[in-house]
Amino acid sequence: MLACSRALPGPPESAEPAESAWPPADAASGISDPNVADLLRRHWATELELYPMLATVLGVHRFDDRVDDNSPEGIAKGRAATRAFLTEAQVLAARSDLPHGDRRSLELLQERLAASIASEVCAFEEWSLSVSDNALSRWNRLPEDQKVTTPASGDTLVARYALIAEHIDREVANLRRGLARGLVSNAETTRRVADMFEKQLAQPLADWPLLAPTRVSHDDWPAATLGRFRAALRATVSDQIRPAFERYAAFLKTEGLPRARRDDQSGVAFLPNGAACYRARVRAHTTLERDPRALHQLGLDQIAALDRELAELGQSALGTTSLAQTLERLRSDPALYFRSAEEIEGAARSALARARAAQPRAFGVLPKADCVVARVPDYEAAYTAIGYYRAPNPDGTKPGELFVNVSKPETRPRFEAAALAFHESIPGHHLQIAISQELGALPAFRKHAGFTAFVEGWALYTERLADELGLYADALDRLGMLSFDAWRASRLVVDTGVHALGWSRQRAIAFMLKHTALTPKNIDNEVDRYIAWPGQALAYKTGQLEILALRELAQARLGPRFDLRAFHDAVLLGGGVSLPVLRQQVNAYIDGVSAVRD
Repeated sequence: MLACSRALPGPPESAEPAESAWPPADAASGISDPNVADLLRRHWATELELYPMLATVLGVHRFDDRVDDNSPEGIAKGRAATRAFLTEAQVLAARSDLPHGDRRSLELLQERLAASIASEVCAFEEWSLSVSDNALSRWNRLPEDQKVTTPASGDTLVARYALIAEHIDREVANLRRGLARGLVSNAETTRRVADMFEKQLAQPLADWPLLAPTRVSHDDWPAATLGRFRAALRATVSDQIRPAFERYAAFLKTEGLPRARRDDQSGVAFLPNGAACYRARVRAHTTLERDPRALHQLGLDQIAALDRELAELGQSALGTTSLAQTLERLRSDPALYFRSAEEIEGAARSALARARAAQPRAFGVLPKADCVVARVPDYEAAYTAIGYYRAPNPDGTKPGELFVNVSKPETRPRFEAAALAFHESIPGHHLQIAISQELGALPAFRKHAGFTAFVEGWALYTERLADELGLYADALDRLGMLSFDAWRASRLVVDTGVHALGWSRQRAIAFMLKHTALTPKNIDNEVDRYIAWPGQALAYKTGQLEILALRELAQARLGPRFDLRAFHDAVLLGGGVSLPVLRQQVNAYIDGVSAVRD
């Protein structure tokens, strides 16, 4: 079954923009049963209305002048809707006459809704802080997500800006309510988020990302209209948003930090209902019922194997005689590190270009959306990871973006650059997410809301796939690939260690220093990420190992009839599914090939 490389078909030229239809036209794509279709339309419409920022990113602009209601009443409204939709989905799923595709979509919807309900015990809104998702980073991204092209779109942005300060104050009120119930963030994350606010507050207002729209020329606008737009944004940022940022920073320093969890009590196990919270998040991120201690042991087993691989390749590539020597050389040799931000960007672009050229050899279906390289914003660079990906806007207004951290280039290893690019862009996140967005006959929630174990498991799987395709330039790049694999295996150990076994922050750092080539600064940031985002780090290895197991199954059952491109299409063309549904998809692919007579 050789699959020719092909791009996904786009919508008919006569198709209306998504925001012209309500609910959006793709909300129930590919669904046959009218009752299931009605449920999915109402569910997706409710999701977009409850989360208007998501709607904007997805090209639905009817809510561009709104923000989500993060008050206790607004949160309760969303939870009630989730419960009602789950009940409806369960009733429909009990029917025996549903078409197979409809039943699968209902199964995935139920998984997502049930995970959300189970996670309510965490009460994240009352304590959770993160350097990558907080009031500063969230609103600083708004001008990127909501582009202003016309005076009318400028008016909606002004209207949304006018709601930001109140949203920030409600967020502080939620955190203050959590303090009263013994729900607190950990100290290091609290310090870092407070530092982010203070650094931006110290900058001239004109340089803030929130005022980027005022620096766009808009030569086609009447001068008076443009002047009013700019003045309105400046006034809102100066008179409302800046004071709200100041209030947030003051809360963190004077109320949050004094009561924050110590570094030796960083995990959710030290919160009320922490054990139940962690169980819920393990299920949500892996889509499986997994025992934290079993995951911890799986991580240790994976690390033992990767230790041997790293030591062996280090001996041949670097002349080292042990794992410790290999890791020390990778961390300490200045020749293995970048010298400038331009070099980091150049390495990312080069790896992306190699991967883009190799796509047809491994994939039948290719996305239309492009992927570009961008720099991590300065306000975030000191606190966040070495890189990350942001999906394209489905309406084509923005490509996929591989963000690389170019701060302090002398601390950024050359040998990590290729594996990072392949994971975050092609054949990793960009290929999978862009394909998912462009799928025609799938409901919107399946195209735009993937399960973590699938999305991150796929991206990790492609780091080794890139080696099969010959995309790593040399043995040093392959050492980076192995270190990255060990990094994700260590996440199984560290995440469960911190959140289930009571590990301290320092013990987690020490473990990663011993078993990966990541720099101390990167490990420092990574451990804080795992602490702030319980369970998410478990998804990578869980998903990768499942995809590898399914590939081995397909190769064993199909023998010479196995085709890598067809296998990858079978994995990707259902969107970002749960791992049980992924296994169903691959088994169906195997059965389909087996049924065709030569």
